[in-house]
Amino acid sequence: MKDTYTFPSAADMHVHLRNAPGPIASLVTPTIRPAGIDTVFVMPNLAPVPITSVDAALEYKSALEAIDPGVNYLMSLYLHSSITPEEIAKAKKVGIAGVKAYPKGATTNSQWGVVSFEPFDEVLRAMEREGVVLNLHGEVPSNSKEGVTVMNAESRFLPTLRGLVGKYPGLKIVLEHCTTGEAVEAVREFGENVVGTITAHHLSLLVDDWSANVHHYCKPSAKSPEDRRALLQAVVSSKGKFFLGTDSAPHDISSKKGKGNTAAGVFTQPYALGYVLKALEEGIARGDISGSDVTDAALAGFFSTYGRKFYGLPPSDKMILLRKDGATVEESLKSEQAEIVPYRAGEKIWSVEWL
Repeated sequence: MKDTYTFPSAADMHVHLRNAPGPIASLVTPTIRPAGIDTVFVMPNLAPVPITSVDAALEYKSALEAIDPGVNYLMSLYLHSSITPEEIAKAKKVGIAGVKAYPKGATTNSQWGVVSFEPFDEVLRAMEREGVVLNLHGEVPSNSKEGVTVMNAESRFLPTLRGLVGKYPGLKIVLEHCTTGEAVEAVREFGENVVGTITAHHLSLLVDDWSANVHHYCKPSAKSPEDRRALLQAVVSSKGKFFLGTDSAPHDISSKKGKGNTAAGVFTQPYALGYVLKALEEGIARGDISGSDVTDAALAGFFSTYGRKFYGLPPSDKMILLRKDGATVEESLKSEQAEIVPYRAGEKIWSVEWL
């Protein structure tokens, strides 16, 4: 790999910015553009009330724009029993980019989520008709009686993906934050209307990492060396089937290290592109991928052009420069109300400069 790269500005098609206005949103939203990113697909799983209406999505967008108006926020709805085909048509008219489906109980703020897709048939057909994207958290909830754990929850979801593709062949679908080789292969089975996002942290983490470090724990969880290798290979051979969706998920340190279960989420927003490049370097060193596979075109596609194209956006005409070891990850981001520990805190990382 090279020591510097010049790319079009990046698009991160899966981010969590939390409630806005709010202390966490105020900390993390200003880190988007310094990371070389100017377009983000914003998740709707807010608490205590998720984003289930167009009006709520637009209000949320305005609150984020008040923090940083220089970012293009692609908004989404939370698939919920209150959503109607008419709301989908309204969403399309105002530019809502997608509807996120959370299996009930599978991840953060999924208590309002989906048990079955059958009750949403009319909504899904409206989405197929309008060209609104279905964004899938591709796991089933853990269930000891059925032998489901975080290690096989994604694989157990894949029959549901195949069923949705078969029933709604024109529906645009994103299998979010793929973590297994099985998920990569499933996405490749289908046409161009079915794609996957890949995070920065899943390109380097394994199960042993998150089992020992609360700041590495997320849903879906990192898995085996073979799965990590499949993800790295998907990045460099994407050809539009996979693109960046960091699933950057900030939590206050008290939620990661306080009493009770640790919150699921890895915070990668400030150095998202650098984390990917560092993971590719490490993958080359291990022999998971070849250095010749890491081309400028493959990286520019994964970081910028593939995601924009899928969501119907024009290519970026802005450029960024990334420089190896040009920055150091902060130990934490702090305000009087919150503290968030970023991924790989204290390590050297690629820097970003807007050109």
